[in-house]
Parts: sequence; structure tokens; C-alpha cells
Amino acid sequence: MKKINAISLLIAVAMTFVVNAQRKDLKGQVIADDEVEGLHIQNRTAAKYTISNEDGSFVIPAKATDTLIISGVKYQTQELVITQSNFDLGNFSVVLIENLNELDEVRVGKILTGSLESDLENSDAKTEINFYDLGIPGYKGKPLTQNERKLHDADAGPMGYIGLGAGVNLHKLLNKISGRTKKLKAIVALDNEEKCISRLRREYEKTIFRTDTLAENLKNEYFYFCQEDEGFKALCEENNDLKAIEFLQRKLKAYNKNRESVTKD
Repeated sequence: MKKINAISLLIAVAMTFVVNAQRKDLKGQVIADDEVEGLHIQNRTAAKYTISNEDGSFVIPAKATDTLIISGVKYQTQELVITQSNFDLGNFSVVLIENLNELDEVRVGKILTGSLESDLENSDAKTEINFYDLGIPGYKGKPLTQNERKLHDADAGPMGYIGLGAGVNLHKLLNKISGRTKKLKAIVALDNEEKCISRLRREYEKTIFRTDTLAENLKNEYFYFCQEDEGFKALCEENNDLKAIEFLQRKLKAYNKNRESVTKD
């Protein structure tokens, strides 16, 4: 019995090897009007997947008759069957269609008379529109930067259901597995540090260098020195003017001391 199971396993492995050997890396290109980085391309037939580059290009193992699924938060999911021509040429392109949320028709309400009491009674005015009630991802805070939007898109997406009511956000999961979410978080964190050091320099440079002058290139070096401090991120988040000035003065002393020691050596 064990011998039969072993033979069956070997046959299955051999068949898998033969099927996969028929596939080769195909070069794909995603075409759209908006950003095309980080879109998910899945070879549903071969259980392979990849993510598009900044210019929309990608490479994925496939063969003729394989079915590819291209998906992203901003676009309608596209299904593509690889043709023999695609396979022979070794490349293909996919045009994506942007998701559009249609709003209900807007109708003109009742005519107002000029009487406040009467107009309030006859008015069809309702509470402020809720973006999410309309199916539009609304955001009322300050506008997101390009990298923050990329991070938001990587960490969003619709839920999929795998049975028994269990939901899985496949878009979010794939971004985590591929490391894209982690990479974008690091980029956004660095962007925030750059904005913070630029603000500190703009607001406090004259105060810090009132008595201690440095050449422009050394000032640049000094501010990078400040940014590398372990407590810099917490200082930025606290947004306290007094603590910021104390921090910059303390780091200036440390910076000058380091320069002196290097000069002596």
C-alpha cells in the first residue's frame, strides 16, 4: 500500500514538473490613465502572482490558455486568457478601466418663498452628505501625499469571501506578503521626517545660528545629524516649540564636538 502511494506521489510530482516546464516568463504591460504601480497580477491557472512596477510592467510565468486576473483598488478587475500568440511573442498588454461610482440623479427641490419659517418647513435639506453612504471613499483631513495615497491603496481594497462567511482582503494580504506595504510605510515615514526637518530649519535656523555660524554645507550636515537622532521622530510628533529649540541647540553642541574631535585626529 505504501509502495502504491509512493508511486502515485512520484507520478503527481512528475506531472507537475511537465506542466510547469511548458510555462515561461511573459512580459506584461498594464495601461491606464492613472497610477499603475502595485497592481496585482495573478495566474489563476498556475497559482502564481506578481505586482506591477511603477511603469506598469511586470513578468509572470504563464503558457497558452492560462487565465490571468489583474486587479487594483482604482480599477475594474480584468480577466485575460493567454493566447498562443501572446506565448510565442513573449509579451502582451492589458488596458484597465477605472472604477467610477455613479451618484443618484440630482433633482431641483421645492421653490423657496423667502419666508424663513415656510421655507424651512418645505425644504428637502438633509444632513451633510456622508461619503461612505454614497459609496465614495471620502477623506476630510488634509490631502494625502503621493506616497501616502500609495500606502492607503496598498492597505485598502474590497473583502473577498472564502466560505462560511469568512472574509479576506486579498489585495491587502498580497501587498503584505510581497513586502510592498512595509516598503511604502518606510517611505512615508522618511517623507514625514524630511518634512519635519525642513520645518524646523525654516522656523528655527536663525535662532540656532544667531551666535554660532556654520558654512552652508555644514548646516546641511548638521540638520541631517539631527534627523538621525533616535528621538527625532517623537520630537516631530510632539510638535513642541520649546523642546524643538532645546533639541536643536543640544544637537549643535554635539555636532561641533564631533567636528572638533575629527579635526584633532
